[in-house]
Amino acid sequence: MSNGASPREHWSGSLGFILAAAGSAVGLGNIWKFPYITGENGGGAFVLIYLVCIAVIGIPVMLCEITLGRYTQRNPAGAFKMLNPPTSTLAHFLGMIMTLCGVFLMCFQYWGWGALLLVIGALIFRYRWMLVGAMGVLAGFTILAFYSVVAGWTLGYVVIAAAGSLRFTDVAAAATHFETFVLSPYWAVGSHAAFMLLCVLIVYKGIRSGIERWSKILMPVLFLLLVVLIIRGITLPGAVAGVRFYLSPDFSKISAESVLVALGHAFFSLSLGMGAMITYGSYVGREQNLFLSTLSVVALDTLVALMAGLAMFPAVFAMGFAPDVGPGLVFLVLPTVFNQIPLGAFWATLFFLLLSVAALTSGISLLEVVTAYFVDDRGWSRRKACVVFGLVIFLLGALCALSVGPSGWRNMPWLQRTFDFAFGGVKNSLFDVLDHVSSNWLLPLGGLFISIFVGWVWGPRRAVEEIRRGSHNFADVHLWSLLAGLKDDPSHSSDVHVITLASLWGIFIRFISPIAIVIAFLHTVGWLDLTG
Repeated sequence: MSNGASPREHWSGSLGFILAAAGSAVGLGNIWKFPYITGENGGGAFVLIYLVCIAVIGIPVMLCEITLGRYTQRNPAGAFKMLNPPTSTLAHFLGMIMTLCGVFLMCFQYWGWGALLLVIGALIFRYRWMLVGAMGVLAGFTILAFYSVVAGWTLGYVVIAAAGSLRFTDVAAAATHFETFVLSPYWAVGSHAAFMLLCVLIVYKGIRSGIERWSKILMPVLFLLLVVLIIRGITLPGAVAGVRFYLSPDFSKISAESVLVALGHAFFSLSLGMGAMITYGSYVGREQNLFLSTLSVVALDTLVALMAGLAMFPAVFAMGFAPDVGPGLVFLVLPTVFNQIPLGAFWATLFFLLLSVAALTSGISLLEVVTAYFVDDRGWSRRKACVVFGLVIFLLGALCALSVGPSGWRNMPWLQRTFDFAFGGVKNSLFDVLDHVSSNWLLPLGGLFISIFVGWVWGPRRAVEEIRRGSHNFADVHLWSLLAGLKDDPSHSSDVHVITLASLWGIFIRFISPIAIVIAFLHTVGWLDLTG
């Protein structure tokens, strides 16, 4: 219970939850990252592999998170605190492994990593599974700090594009402009501040009046902008080559590395492991169908990613650019592409407005994770929690914004020296450090431990009992009968020894999804390299 006071606010219905949760999942990962990694990994074949990975990781883990949230009616930290068993052999085993690894690293003078693992081991022994919930809140905090900087760039480019200033004849000129933009304290910090202000204003208003109301506005706007940009792209002369590249599978271009990239992005793109889905699930009413809602959220998120690629590749090919340009696709190549299209300033403005909308729907969910924790577990008012931590995240994000560039640590040499001593070298900037720790460590480990907790500690049976409240078919109908359209035939329903959706889900969260997440995690941190 939330210390008190008022009943917990809920979404008005399934549509409100689906749009809000889809908004949380839809972000820069869908519209910025997915197209460029698709371009780097061969196009259509990579898209098919990505869809398989969504099914293997996305649906099972998202259903875990939403179910935990609705059952406990709490934020991630509160949810795991409520369900944390008095003792856990598995948690103690993990704590012992962390402690031994810490001692081992200290013996080889890896002081920072060794001390960190020793601390984590001690925390696991003390708090057990509550630590997973705390990781979710910490992930929401740190991700928003650097994510809001990139989101601010998109807002700034909306203004610049509307002013007709994105006129570049080549990528080199676009790169020079972008570097000047991100290194300008006024643009970088100012646009970051504008984005955080929008997030605070929406979360400040609460669930129905704030997040749900704006999700119902922003998500249709996002789809409308995508449709308009797709129509413009595919009607350009030469666009068919881009469509063919994107939708025609060529598996000769696929490597083991491509599969690992798809696996990692499938996890990242759905906002899993950061506590957002647990938090949003805590506002879901008991009568709602969690399984269908999860499928709807995953489908909308995936559809946006696919539409984003269809909006970009035809235009890129039509203007004669290569598809494998990497992260520079959005801020370097596309402004150059738009400059060669009639009414280019208009289309550029629409595109960066699309990016800003996608970033905003994700940003408000990240701020809500932190806000919900202080409301539920610390007894703060929503307004106080939202404003205070909106300001704290803004300040940390401002440091991230100022750290970008070749001299990123110039104003924070003490912090760089600390990282160098503790961890033997640091990333290029504070921005890169937070991105690396959050994306490569907190998210996959959070998702892994959530799957393990639901599959082996809390138990699929309890989880299915919660899911069954709004979806009897999930647990009570034979899977093949459901696919055959015979779900209402009594002769094809059984309660024992049949393959239901629930039993299939249990197998995934206990075995398949954790193994897939571990493989993706080892790849993202550089411990698994299959390029050779």
